[in-house]
Amino acid sequence: MQGVERGDRELLDAEALVGHLVPAGSMFAFLAGHRRNLFPDGEFEDLFPSGKGRPSIPASVMASILVLQTLHDLSDRETAEAARCDLRWKVATGMALDDKGFDPSTLVYWRKRLATSGRPHRINDAVRTVVEETGILRGRRKRAVDSTILADAVATQDTITQLISAIRRVDRQVPGAAGQIAKVCTGHDYSRPDKPRIDWDDPAARDALVSALVNDANALVAALADTELEGDAEFALALLALVAGQDVEPAEGSDGTDGRWRIARKVAPDRVVSTVDPDARHTRKSPENRRDGYRAHVAAEPETGIVTDEKVTTAAGTENSDPAVAEEFLDAEDGKRAWYGDSAYGTGDLRGGIDDAGHEAVIKPKPLRAPVEGGFTVDDFTVDEQAGTVTCPNDITRPISRTRVATFGALCRACSLRAQCTTSKTGRKIVLHPRDDLLRQARRDWADKPELRESYRTFRPNVERVISQIASRGGRRLKLRYLGTGKNNAWLKRRTAALNLRNLIGRGLTHTAGAWTLAT
Repeated sequence: MQGVERGDRELLDAEALVGHLVPAGSMFAFLAGHRRNLFPDGEFEDLFPSGKGRPSIPASVMASILVLQTLHDLSDRETAEAARCDLRWKVATGMALDDKGFDPSTLVYWRKRLATSGRPHRINDAVRTVVEETGILRGRRKRAVDSTILADAVATQDTITQLISAIRRVDRQVPGAAGQIAKVCTGHDYSRPDKPRIDWDDPAARDALVSALVNDANALVAALADTELEGDAEFALALLALVAGQDVEPAEGSDGTDGRWRIARKVAPDRVVSTVDPDARHTRKSPENRRDGYRAHVAAEPETGIVTDEKVTTAAGTENSDPAVAEEFLDAEDGKRAWYGDSAYGTGDLRGGIDDAGHEAVIKPKPLRAPVEGGFTVDDFTVDEQAGTVTCPNDITRPISRTRVATFGALCRACSLRAQCTTSKTGRKIVLHPRDDLLRQARRDWADKPELRESYRTFRPNVERVISQIASRGGRRLKLRYLGTGKNNAWLKRRTAALNLRNLIGRGLTHTAGAWTLAT
């Protein structure tokens, strides 16, 4: 059943005895005075529908602890220790000085209850309500978007480790798999926890092991192909099939049918990096900056730093790209907005979505690259959408195909401007985006309107501070503590809620006469 806070104070109440030691204006002092207004019991009643059993930790206390845990980036064990030993935590949560706290598993219990409820992000929702009541965003029509890569909570696995781990996972989760493994898997003893005993310095030995493991994986998938599976068992078999194919290719001189394999000389574009956390991915923010993990997307009001939307996605896939998620943020907003973003957000699709919704795009255009250094770019070609044609700098006009491609082909052979246009033997080809008009206009506006560039320089960089607050703590880059997109997205929701709350507290947030107000 749901526990509630007592109306009277205990004999050794921490706030009464040492509350004066907690700095005014801190998160601890705020929660000490307002946690029950911020997280009222009625908002959490549905988590305990039976009304029976031992009372839980009061919702106002546990929600405050989850906020503090996420804000300070503590593990469950560190959080339980802080609640037991740190006077500030005892003051913030209304505990007595001699309160022994709770077991770390209690935090897991509460996160699971929240995750499976109808409102899994109610802590974030509570802070959003506070933001709305204060009116801090009233009349502010700017939104800045950005993203960052957050390191996953697992070690990246090599191909051999993934194959062995995936087969062991099938053994654990698929009914009847043990018998099939004993029957068809001969390349390794999967019951042993240690690494295969081979000469790891011998390339031939490594290739032979890879071949044996891939053949075992393929044989096991084939043996279980007709088995009706669901849930974890179905996922385990699908994961095995995936890891058996993502990193390998036929060995040199093999056609892929003789059972000889080698590790591929390239990285799969959507490679699973660990069977422990199959949602984690390889990604990069730049050609030199490669990371493994998840992508955290954020939309914020740039003048106040208040986060208005957030989402964790896997770090690969067009549906998880910066502009794709920004379109989701766009759809969630009411009223006209000016959207600020760097060139990663300068796609035709996002610009089209912003334009269709009646918003304004203050987004740095993507730089154009000419096939020939210093030569003609697509902006040197004239597009006539009504006539359905493209005209090159030498006044040669070609039609736009159904797939929006204008091919100049053989006409380029005798062109006097060829050296400035293309090095292709088949001539120049212009591929047009469906919203090519918006892309061209954006590049013209960026060049012709200094006030647009000034607005971008003034407001867009502010979101980088928000990203820094989300992704770091005390100068240390954060590492995610959870497995899977769902749990890490819930973490991000709590993280932005805590940062928004801290932002408001710094502006004098208080609760008077039943309403949330700001002193400044």
